[in-house]
Amino acid sequence: MTMEFTPRRDFLRIATAGLAGSVLPSAGAGAQTASTNSAPAAGSHNVKSYGATGDGQTIDSPSVNKAIDAAASHGGGTVFFPAGTYLSYSIHLRSNVALYLDQGATILAAPPLPPGTTGGYDLAEPQNPAYESYQDYGHNHWHNSLIWGEDIHDFSILGPGLIWGKGLTRGWDRGPEARAETPGVANKSIALKNCYNVNLRDFSILHGGHFGILATGVDNLTIDNLTIDTNRDGMDIDCCRNVRVSNCSVNSPYDDGICPKSSFALGYARPTEFVTISDCLVSGMVEGTLLDRTYKPFGGTGRIKFGTESNGGFRNITVANCVFYNCHGFALESEDGALLEDVTITNISMRDVVDAPLFLRLGSRMRGPVGVPVGTIKRVTISNVVSSGSHPRISSLISGVPGHPIEDLKLSNIHIHHQGGGTPEQANIVLPEKESAYPEPTMFGDTPSQGIYFRHVKGLEASDIKITSEKADARPVFVLQDVENADFFRIKAPEAASGTTFALNQVTGFSIAGSRPISDTFVDRVEKKNL
Repeated sequence: MTMEFTPRRDFLRIATAGLAGSVLPSAGAGAQTASTNSAPAAGSHNVKSYGATGDGQTIDSPSVNKAIDAAASHGGGTVFFPAGTYLSYSIHLRSNVALYLDQGATILAAPPLPPGTTGGYDLAEPQNPAYESYQDYGHNHWHNSLIWGEDIHDFSILGPGLIWGKGLTRGWDRGPEARAETPGVANKSIALKNCYNVNLRDFSILHGGHFGILATGVDNLTIDNLTIDTNRDGMDIDCCRNVRVSNCSVNSPYDDGICPKSSFALGYARPTEFVTISDCLVSGMVEGTLLDRTYKPFGGTGRIKFGTESNGGFRNITVANCVFYNCHGFALESEDGALLEDVTITNISMRDVVDAPLFLRLGSRMRGPVGVPVGTIKRVTISNVVSSGSHPRISSLISGVPGHPIEDLKLSNIHIHHQGGGTPEQANIVLPEKESAYPEPTMFGDTPSQGIYFRHVKGLEASDIKITSEKADARPVFVLQDVENADFFRIKAPEAASGTTFALNQVTGFSIAGSRPISDTFVDRVEKKNL
């Protein structure tokens, strides 16, 4: 079967839809020639030996799947993609089989077929209606993807090549032929369900659809040295155990970059736990400009976020040595009864974040089975964070809901520099609770604080916190509302134009020491007090 599509050699001369005119880099003709002439490793299965053309116009997925089946029938092996563009519909992963994308090799998502025709991407599998509404459509289905695997183990996708999801939908596109619910339409580059012993290394994803990678119920998962430049989520780590994400660069201006979740898509609440995310860049630049290294600012979403789907919870997770650029700040969210516990975040550098550098939200959206109690956020440590040039409208936000405080939170060695300019009118804002609203830093509007707003928090230790502003700001540096047992030590804050550094409302057990401009103070209980 052949169809009109842009081959890889022309890819460098065009601007794809939504890439804002950027031109992406080439592997170069020399690199392609060397790759094509190099012999694949012994025991590998070259897709061209099974009929794949790599011409960017012929649908190659049937030949690719033949090569994968052949490798599986021999007990496993490597399916080798030499340089070329492999126009494809759904590719089926198998146990004990690795896909290796050589330099200059591209797996290209074909456009969906016209409505009423047969073929195209695999149909989305049925989901139990009892819990289908607990998460978005994209989270409930895996087969409607470019590359997918379910109930398999010991497999890999490797190599320096590219997965280009050009023919995928973002999941919210308009038009019947573009919606993910339409038969024959796909919305994920890579989708994995109930798998284990998985390696994803060294390749790039461009324009990946609703998810560049959706991993649900995947254990012993390694994601290393990927570059993802995409139009919605970069990678979602959902209901997974023992995961290592490292050395990845993820640009996702329209949604989250690296996103641990714990949805109800498996039909039960399963936590995401034993996870490390390290040495990664997340950004919200113009799509395509990470890959072509023009780095055009856009101020998109791009961040690392825990949630929003959070039925099963998050436990024993570390995020370290990561950079945020021109995107939203860090978000930890428990909204659907999740127990978010024992999380460490350290060595984070942020620049030009567009709202709260830190957003911790324990809410009660409760999108899940009836009768589940509100969750928790407890034993979270955040240290060694520097943020410069953040937008001043929304300060960092740390908020539970009435009767359900965030507990045992430790903040240390944090420097937040923002643009400043807050007004007396903003200083007098009373934030609504919005207990069941969708969690976003923008959900409350402008904040009455310029540094950090704390509400419904119990057991807070904050040390070596420094807040600076580009321009004078009339808002208090810190606002505490319904906070119990809060200790501040070695705090450096600007002289607020209002004269208020700390605004205390319904606070018990507050102390500050070794700080300026506030002298050492202990407050046992106060309804309202400014310091």
